[in-house]
Amino acid sequence: MIRKEREIKIIYILVLVIFAAFLAIPIIRLLLESFLGEAGAGIGNYVEVLTGRGFLKALGNSVAVSVSSALIATILAFFMAYSIQYTNLPGKFKTMIRTLAVLPLLLPTITYGFAIIYSFGKQGLLTRIFGRQLFDIYGFHGLLFGYVIYTLPISFMLILNTMGFIDKKFMIVSRVMGDRPVQTFWQTIIRPLLGTLAASMVQCFFLCFTDYGIPASVGGEYEVVATVLYNEMLGSIPNFNRGAVVAMMMLIPSVVSIVLLKYLERYNVRYTRISRIEMKKNPVRDGICGIGSAFILLCILAVFAVIFVVPLVKEWPYQTSFTLEHVQAVLKDQSLFGVYENSIFVAFFTAVLGLLITYGAALATARSGLNGKLKGVIDAIALVTNTIPGMVIGIAFMFIFSGTALQNTFLLIILCNVVHFFSTPYLMMRNSLSKLNSSWETTASLMGDTWIKTIVRIVTPNMTSTILEVFSYYFVNAMVTVSAVIFIAGARTMVITTKIKEIQYYTKFNEVFVLSLFILGTNLIVKGILGCLIRRKEGKKEK
Repeated sequence: MIRKEREIKIIYILVLVIFAAFLAIPIIRLLLESFLGEAGAGIGNYVEVLTGRGFLKALGNSVAVSVSSALIATILAFFMAYSIQYTNLPGKFKTMIRTLAVLPLLLPTITYGFAIIYSFGKQGLLTRIFGRQLFDIYGFHGLLFGYVIYTLPISFMLILNTMGFIDKKFMIVSRVMGDRPVQTFWQTIIRPLLGTLAASMVQCFFLCFTDYGIPASVGGEYEVVATVLYNEMLGSIPNFNRGAVVAMMMLIPSVVSIVLLKYLERYNVRYTRISRIEMKKNPVRDGICGIGSAFILLCILAVFAVIFVVPLVKEWPYQTSFTLEHVQAVLKDQSLFGVYENSIFVAFFTAVLGLLITYGAALATARSGLNGKLKGVIDAIALVTNTIPGMVIGIAFMFIFSGTALQNTFLLIILCNVVHFFSTPYLMMRNSLSKLNSSWETTASLMGDTWIKTIVRIVTPNMTSTILEVFSYYFVNAMVTVSAVIFIAGARTMVITTKIKEIQYYTKFNEVFVLSLFILGTNLIVKGILGCLIRRKEGKKEK
């Protein structure tokens, strides 16, 4: 046991050192930069930003569009989750909803904006189909549409997961008690979900408020905080101290999110056991849910259809004959294909390093006898990384590592991604480890095995499915992220998402969509392969 605790403590300390060096210290440095100015330290930068023209308006714009997007995304996500959990729709149709609802996560948000432009613009694909432009794509409406597409998958997964743990037998009890359908719906579905629905709103708001990819393409003159931050740091006249102030202001939603999410936990309903019941036959309900879910998915897929059309025609929208010359041009252009290779490299090693760090952190909290307060530190780190904006992490890295050996390196980008996306993989690991037999390590120790041997030979094989899921999560997110890496990638270490931002200025949209197809194809292949391995592993367990 002494050996085990010593090794666990070493792992615990290593995890803390990593997050101290690559999260705490950079954020503290960012805070200090926000108070520094030409006249010395003070609150001058804050006064200048808050009283300056444009910031408060951009803040109001961000809040307005983020709240609207979060509300719509949560309502649509609830509708689709309800269609899966509370209807008698065919199993294959439910599987289709599950699969297609999360498809946008496999593309970077900066691509969403360009897809909206080429779908709903004056010469857009859907505009030509409908014969007129449906809405103004630049500004509030374009951002709203993009944000809903962006946050809908996250909200859907969150609500669907919680909805699966609601005991449906209370619906029968409610009906027997003579409650009206509306009362039954409220008491047995909405009330148990209130905490999750509120958490979805908070999460979606935060994601919209801090995203840079969508405003970069369809923001237009409707300025939001993310574009203000980018312009302060990398605009024509950069001001790093004012940029640090804007970055710190972006942390306010993070703090609010942490407080709200902790508060909302008390509203989560936990059932001791889940009863399996057959849903009451209701063709009208099933028809409405089936058609509604299909329509929502069709709207999402229709936007992304343009990605498969524009790069495969001669010149959209004037010459629409099929061609592969745009794809071939990207494959031949080393500056373009090279960033794809960079992205694969970064995503793979982000997944490997992220897997090791999250596994170590989860072992320290779920498979050790460490003090509860010590475990709480890692849980707190997970909560912070879940709510801290990627742009803020990227800028903090830029401040702290400029002029060091890590500047503009792949290692820095990989570490940034590992820290940024730590929360979800860690929670997945911790939850899975906590479900395993707690006496394995003790038994193995009595038989003479070292702790490391026990982890490698006994614990890890039983964690294969979760390990593959964590690898997949890190890989996909590293492929699509833009907000954090845009500040720390150099000319040699540029990845696809930062290259898309660069070639946007040269209106090379064929190249943008080809690179987006590369990201989508790669993520689909990785998800497909890992998904097959997970299903095979789960199948063996059942046997």
